[in-house]
Amino acid sequence: MKRSELTSNGIGGIDLWITVAATAIATLLIVAATPAHAQTYTVLHTFNGSDGAFPYGTLTMDRAGNLYGTTYGGGSGCNGYGCGTVFKLTHKNSGWILTPLYKFQAGDDGEFPTAGVTLGPDGSLYGTTNVGGGGPCAPPTGGLGCGTVFNLRPPATACNTALCPWTETVLYRFTGGSDGAYPGYGNLVFDQAGNVYGTTEGDEDKNAAVVFELAHSKSGWTKSLVYSFGTAAFVGSGVILDTAVNLYGTTGDGGSGYGSVYEMTPSGSGWTESTLYTFHNNGDGYDPLGGVAFDQKGNLYGTTFNDGGRVFELRPSNGSWIYSSLHYFGGYEGSYSGPTLDAAGNVYGTLSEPGTAFELTRSNGWLETDLSSLPVLPVGGVTLDANGNIYGTASLGGSGHCDGNQCGVVFEITP
Repeated sequence: MKRSELTSNGIGGIDLWITVAATAIATLLIVAATPAHAQTYTVLHTFNGSDGAFPYGTLTMDRAGNLYGTTYGGGSGCNGYGCGTVFKLTHKNSGWILTPLYKFQAGDDGEFPTAGVTLGPDGSLYGTTNVGGGGPCAPPTGGLGCGTVFNLRPPATACNTALCPWTETVLYRFTGGSDGAYPGYGNLVFDQAGNVYGTTEGDEDKNAAVVFELAHSKSGWTKSLVYSFGTAAFVGSGVILDTAVNLYGTTGDGGSGYGSVYEMTPSGSGWTESTLYTFHNNGDGYDPLGGVAFDQKGNLYGTTFNDGGRVFELRPSNGSWIYSSLHYFGGYEGSYSGPTLDAAGNVYGTLSEPGTAFELTRSNGWLETDLSSLPVLPVGGVTLDANGNIYGTASLGGSGHCDGNQCGVVFEITP
């Protein structure tokens, strides 16, 4: 499916690109969902516009159990919608306290972060903005610029209030064309050498969808191209790494099929791209928008957005990969985000419509448990802590009012 076939869904005056839902077809391992047992859904924070609006990215948790995330809108600037924020949620006593860390200003600092943030080896936060940065792009979401990669650092000295902003440094500003444009929903990832990898969505006009690397040195950060999909594919998700520093990710469309799973392998002075699987909408789903995740055996798991939504597995075998459809949801729309796996190999995620948090466990196939209904349009995936609590966001919902819509929430689901 090409981006010309996508539909623009207005949320608070800001466009969120989504695919057209398809009619469900036959699949493998169709298992009825079971009700959740003793699951408790709690809203940890409701956004009000000033502190952020429309959280799209997946949350990140540090070792102390603090949560970090972004909101696509809210804060200040951008014609009253707000250019987006970065926030921290801290557990205190029986509640959670939200601290805004940074509010984007619609200038060279970037605007509209769709992905979450990543904790770097130095303990600071790294992320991307979908647009902004002052480049030549004029995206349909408004503003100027082709997007940025940024770093946020806490104040150098102790802060006596809860509202001390962090310092933002733009590590790279995309320039469009073959350089790439519009970083999407996928979080950045670090290798053991401290290099950063990510992707850009591109468009069907002249701006490429790329996989990129930022290498750190004493003189700063240097961006290099890992691979360009050109303007033929939509790459909304990020990449993951294995122990050999091979990169894995998904395209939402492109080629002769309806999306793909790919691998990037270091090769001399460059990288070699291999397509591990191409979707065809023949019972395997299509539009795997959310990327992939490894289990402890090296198998890849992912989700599809269209065709009612599926969870799939790719298992390496004799130099190739074998595809299996593990579960078919039969919803109106599937997942924007990729799955999260626990140590036991259970699979967790969200469905966008109807908004649902789910768990898949092995039981003569795969058994779906609906953990909780969610407010409208959960775009990000879920994050698990060591006690099995689940954290996520919904881009709408809550009691806040932002341009005629609810502003979104952060939620927790406890067993």
